[in-house]
Amino acid sequence: MSPILRLFLLVQLLSILHFPVISATTNLPLFQEAPAFRNGRNCPKTSWLPHHRPQPYPPNPNLIHIAMTLDATYLRGSIAGVFSVLHHASCPENTVFHFFATHRRPELRRTILTTFPYLNFQLHHFDTSLVRGKISSSIRRALDQPLNYARIYLADLLPASVDRIIYFDSDLIVVDDVAKLWRIDLGPHVLGAPEYCHANFTSYFTDKFWSNPAFTSSFRGLDPCYFNTGVMVIDLRKWRAGKYTEKLEYWMRVQKRYRIYELGSLPPFLLVFGGDVEGVQHRWNQHGLGGDNVEGLCRDLHPGPVSLLHWSGKGKPWLRLDSKRQCPLDSLWAPYDLLRHVSLLSDS
Repeated sequence: MSPILRLFLLVQLLSILHFPVISATTNLPLFQEAPAFRNGRNCPKTSWLPHHRPQPYPPNPNLIHIAMTLDATYLRGSIAGVFSVLHHASCPENTVFHFFATHRRPELRRTILTTFPYLNFQLHHFDTSLVRGKISSSIRRALDQPLNYARIYLADLLPASVDRIIYFDSDLIVVDDVAKLWRIDLGPHVLGAPEYCHANFTSYFTDKFWSNPAFTSSFRGLDPCYFNTGVMVIDLRKWRAGKYTEKLEYWMRVQKRYRIYELGSLPPFLLVFGGDVEGVQHRWNQHGLGGDNVEGLCRDLHPGPVSLLHWSGKGKPWLRLDSKRQCPLDSLWAPYDLLRHVSLLSDS
């Protein structure tokens, strides 16, 4: 190949390559400003007071509260998730996001404010000392991060006026009105989530667990099924009254001593809530799109309708898209990606 032809091909390649724009001050990626999403005519008028009051105040039944975590690694996924919720919500102005971060809160707050200027949100500090000495190594390093355990402490960190919460992972998009998920009847249960009773429940725990009657007695009289903790609807009043944070922490301590499971923050939820979950339609967690926790291979959708796409597993759509090794379903995530790109040969 001649030098001139080689140079020509290189220029053509560089002209189609795009790279994320990084803030010079925060070293975080920059995002496009999202459109302003407004309520429909039938939405109840309401307001939200974001700060803690010295005196408790009653919950607002017209607000939808959603909890998510924020960190530099998964920020792009979180932004896409928020955008997807707002895009499909019938009453987006009645939706309040509660973000949890361990550090860099001023920079993360600035990112949210510049990307979603009209968003109702509160940024909470998650103190990693809450889980110090309680986290055991798991099959994938990302599952060992303290922020992965923030979902255990929602009832303790959110104001008392928030008595119900939807928890979303940072690797999903919502393609339906989130109000439908919010309105599900939890009945006597503390937690609602799609259950998958065909999954091999025994595989989530080690032989040391199943060989110890003191451990297996936690499922006595129950018919536990696997559920994914990346999408949950939680009654925080029942959670607080039942001291469920303490119950989850108990199993984390048992794990440190006996090594009864391998998968991060999921197994304690299965131990505490397995067999006592309000089943939600599977459409609200089409999970596993990131493949398994080792290779992250491409997967298809589960049969049935779809309201939420969840890239749980090792493969994340933004990483696969950037590497030009995307899976077919990653194209469904791409329209919600607000990351600002610049061509290598761009003048901007």
